[in-house]
Parts: sequence; C-alpha cells; structure tokens
Amino acid sequence: MLRLLSPGLWVILLLAVLSSLLVALLPVTRREGAELWTFLPTSVKHYQPVIDDWNRQHPGAPVTIKLLEYSALQRRMLSGFFAGTPTADLLEIERNIASRAFVGPLDRTGFVDLTDRVRADGLDQEIPAAGFTPWSSRGRIFGLPVGFHPVLLCYRADLVEAAGLDVSQIETWDDYFRVLRPLMADRDGDGHPDRYLISGWNTNGGFLDMLMLQADARLFDDQGRPTLDTPRNAAILARLVPWFAGPDRVAADAPDFSAAGNRQRVEGYVVGTLMPDWLAGAWKTDLPALAGRVKLMPLPAWEPGGRRTSAWGGTMIGIARTAPHVEQQWQLIKALYTSPTLAAANYRDAMIVSPLRRLRSLPFYQEPEPYFGGQRVGQLFIAQVGSMPSRPSSPFFPEAHIYVVNVLTALKQHAESIGRYDAATLEPKARELLAAAQASFVHQVARNPFLLPPP
Repeated sequence: MLRLLSPGLWVILLLAVLSSLLVALLPVTRREGAELWTFLPTSVKHYQPVIDDWNRQHPGAPVTIKLLEYSALQRRMLSGFFAGTPTADLLEIERNIASRAFVGPLDRTGFVDLTDRVRADGLDQEIPAAGFTPWSSRGRIFGLPVGFHPVLLCYRADLVEAAGLDVSQIETWDDYFRVLRPLMADRDGDGHPDRYLISGWNTNGGFLDMLMLQADARLFDDQGRPTLDTPRNAAILARLVPWFAGPDRVAADAPDFSAAGNRQRVEGYVVGTLMPDWLAGAWKTDLPALAGRVKLMPLPAWEPGGRRTSAWGGTMIGIARTAPHVEQQWQLIKALYTSPTLAAANYRDAMIVSPLRRLRSLPFYQEPEPYFGGQRVGQLFIAQVGSMPSRPSSPFFPEAHIYVVNVLTALKQHAESIGRYDAATLEPKARELLAAAQASFVHQVARNPFLLPPP
C-alpha cells in the first residue's frame, strides 16, 4: 500500500497534518457579550440607541452591531451553520438568505426554534400567520419579521388626472388596462405607444413573484412539495403573456434601482409600478422629481372580489443555535422589534409598516404624505395586511422562480411563433411547459431527503 502512494500525496498529507496542528494551536479570541449582524444600514442607525440602553442595563454582556454586505453575510452565516462553528448571536437577514438555513434536518437548523416563545409571549396573536411563513419550516418558527411589506400599485396621478381618467372604476387588471388605455396613444407618430401601463417584464422574477402570490398561483403546497404544474399557475401565465407581447402589449421594462429605469419613470414612459412599503421609502430618496406626482391604490385584482395586494421582500431576525444566552437574546429581539420608537423610525425613514397589531394604530401612520399627493400612505398599506398571501420558506423557492420565469419566456416565444396571444389559446401550452418544469424540479428537490414529505 505504501508503495502505491506517490510523493505528491505524501506532501499533501503532511501539509494537511501540519496545517491542522497550526490551527489547533492558534489562540482563540473570546468575544465578550453578543454580536448582531445585519445587511441594513438603517438598522445600525435605528438600533444603536436601543442597544446602548440595553448595554447600560446589562453591563456584563454588551451587545455590538455589525454591518455586513449582503452576500458576505450569507456566506458567513451558512459556513457557520453548516460547519457548526460560531456565528453572530443574532442575525438580521433577508428572505432569500433565511430560506437557505432550512435545507437540512429540522433539529440541525442553524437558528433557535422560537415557536414556543412566540406563542408564550402572544406574538402569534399580534402578527398574522402570513407574517411568519417566510421564516418558518415544517411548522416551526425561526425568526421575527421586521415588516409584512404589503404591495400597492403606484401610478402617475398627474398623467391620469390630466387625461380625465377615473381610477375609482378599477377593480381588476382588465379594468386597469381598459381605463388607462388612452395613456398609450401614439401622439408623436413613431408607431409605438408613448407610454406603457405597467413596469415589469417576463424575465423579472420579483415582478412575477408578486403577481403569482396575489393570484394564489402557488409554487409549493403547505407541506413544501413543489406545485409548479397546477391549473391556476397555467391560467395566470397564459394571461400574462399579452402583457409582454403582441399588438396589445401593456408592459415595459423599467428596472428598479437603475438610472435608466428611474429616468423612464420620471419621463412617464411607464404609468404604474408594483410597490411594497419599503419601495415607497426608496422612491422618496431616489426619485424626488416624482414628489406630488404619484399616488397609491390597491392592486387591481385578478378577478372581481379577489385579493388587492401581494408581498415582496422581507427581513427577519433570529438567534443562532450557538448563542450562549438564548433567553437574553430573545429579550433583546423583543426590545428591538416591538419598540414604538423603532416602528416610527422604520416608517419615517423607509415607510415600512410594523407587523405588530398594537403598533399599527400609532398616530404617525395616519399622517398625510406629501410625496404621494397627501395620501395617508401608512393607512393604505395597513388596510391590506389582513389580505397578505402566505409565502413559502423552501430553500428551493429561488430555483422554483427560475423555472417559472423560463416557462413564461418559452410561452411568450410560442405565442409570437403562432401569432396568437389570447389566454385560451396559450393555456394548453402553459400546462405542457409547466408539467415538464415540474418533473425536472421535483427531480432536483428530491435529492434533499429532509424537505419532501411522503406524497
């Protein structure tokens, strides 16, 4: 056996042994107190006064807050969870990062199970169930939400009102496109509409996610099993194709957080944008030229009487399993996430509405917002909280959306190839494409034995 080992392999083994000994002999720095990691600069700003007060009351266990770049936070968190090494005691993370923590056995999840604490403190009565679903796995809760992020439709009120159009006639998406169609007139004679009625595109996963959630077009069932190929999903995708293609196209791609997209919005190239509460706050900073020229309304429903909102984004705070003082960290979480002062700061800086029922009655949510034409924006978002859709926490949901985006793109190409864009014609093809996507996706998900329960 020894003769079969090459000199190169001996060198590698020797280096492995020496490096292991070196790591074992390195001094370990013991961190005093606790650490909170976040990717949100506003959290550092808002939390510091509360943490300072907490540290004065708990001098033996000071808490520090550290700002990490989004992808760096994900890498450091997951490497700690999967290797069983310490991370920060508290982690404030976005929905995509959080879902990655639920990939293994439930008892090996990197976060502390907060379910019993949430129920004991009555937070399950303060926060509707839909607020917990992105941070739950297999019926257990692992984080508290910073907000719900209900979605409204932001529209160019100046253009709509100048044209004498009445948005009170709008209940459904069909109504929206019918009532506002005059804004698409080709007045400059270039053969193209002067404006498009909605900002979004078939390749925009976030846009598609919001519309499918609103329509109850689900990609996973309550047990976490993939459900890409449902009749509802096929029907919604078929109805979406004429938004992006054909003679009656109504959508244009004005990317969020881009100079080009912002310019298109200011110039009125797109009339409407799907807007969660946090995006309303971002517009106030990034698009001051639209102050007083835009307003908000509930999303048009897919059918009469249907849901008038959706959800996009989200952030939770959780406690790492390696945290030595879990009960103390739980008390700090509650001090941060149930604070009326921080709720006011979150709303005034970012327009994020608190998920807690007792805080949603605070007076600042009633204040008129000049940016949105004097509307009471807080109340408009709060009015939709009870209609929020449930969202999956599967670690595979980003991949599921890639599959569905690919199906929608293929369906659009099919429509263009046959020159037909009506939903009735496209729905059978949508079912065919979704069936193929479902088979491929289930094969991928089935590699994880912990997430798929028996059918």
